[in-house]
Amino acid sequence: MKNRIIHIVAGLFILISITLAVKVNINWLWFTAFVGVNLFQSGITKWCLMGTILGKLGVKD
Repeated sequence: MKNRIIHIVAGLFILISITLAVKVNINWLWFTAFVGVNLFQSGITKWCLMGTILGKLGVKD
């Protein structure tokens, strides 16, 4: 369940930031890059801040 929520939130953040980059300001792509770097980091280290936060909120794996 936790991994599913992480994927949904990451995908939503990417879609929102791309939309904001097109409609508001191209600099919103930096947020897209930030999300991508965090996904890359969590794949390498097997640690995800969003997973830790969700765990403290009581979301099961």
